[in-house]
Order: sequence, then structure tokens, then C-alpha cells
Amino acid sequence: MIVADTGAMIALIDRHDAHHQTIVKAYEAHADEWVLPWATLPEIDYLLGAHVGAAAQKAFLADLSEGAYAVEWGREEDLDDAVRITRQYKALRIGLVDAVVMALAARRRAFAIATLDLRHFGAVKIAGSPQLWPRDLAK
Repeated sequence: MIVADTGAMIALIDRHDAHHQTIVKAYEAHADEWVLPWATLPEIDYLLGAHVGAAAQKAFLADLSEGAYAVEWGREEDLDDAVRITRQYKALRIGLVDAVVMALAARRRAFAIATLDLRHFGAVKIAGSPQLWPRDLAK
């Protein structure tokens, strides 16, 4: 399983993003393994509308409703684990979305997390030690 963070999804959709080609290749090679945590959905929607455009935002919502992406709706324990992560790494000021992504990746023993946020994801010890894509793709 590859758990996708918001930044990776924006890069996947936005052709002008510096990481677009790398993320597209990773996605195409493992599309059936990518999972979007519930907490990323409003953030992806907002950032697409605000920074990429209404057409991209509308296409993403249509793809979601048609089942183009697997969504993990989570468990209550994911939220508890997210709170624990934010407290344990308080100096990093990790927000809810990143903490939920981390908690889900730990619970599901994800092979990788698709993220451009190495400041947060690179500093946190996540159970199962998932790779961080695209950083670890070349390894």
C-alpha cells in the first residue's frame, strides 16, 4: 500500500508541479495500491481550486465520486494515534492531515508514503518504516 499525502496528489494532478513527472510514474506503476486518507480530501480539494484551477478541482471530485481513487475512511484509533504523534513531535507542529496520514500508514503497514513534505515525514518514526516517495524511489 502507498498512502498519498496532499502534496503528492497535487503534484500528480498539476502538470506544472516540479514533481509531476516523478509522481505520475510512481502512480502509474502502482495505481491500484495508492490510498487517499480521508483527511487529505478537503485539503486537496481546496488547494486544487485555489492554486491549480476550477477544472482540476472539478475533475478530482468527479474522479473521487467515480471511484478512481481508493479512500481510507479510517478508524477512531487513527485519530487517537494522530493526536499522539502531534504531541510526541510537538516541536514540528505537525497538523491533523499529516498526522492522520502517518497514523494510517503505521496501522496499515504501508510500503510507502507519497509525500513532498520531508520536513515532517522525514523526521517522524513511523511504524513499518515506509519509504517516502519520491525521495526513496531512486534507492
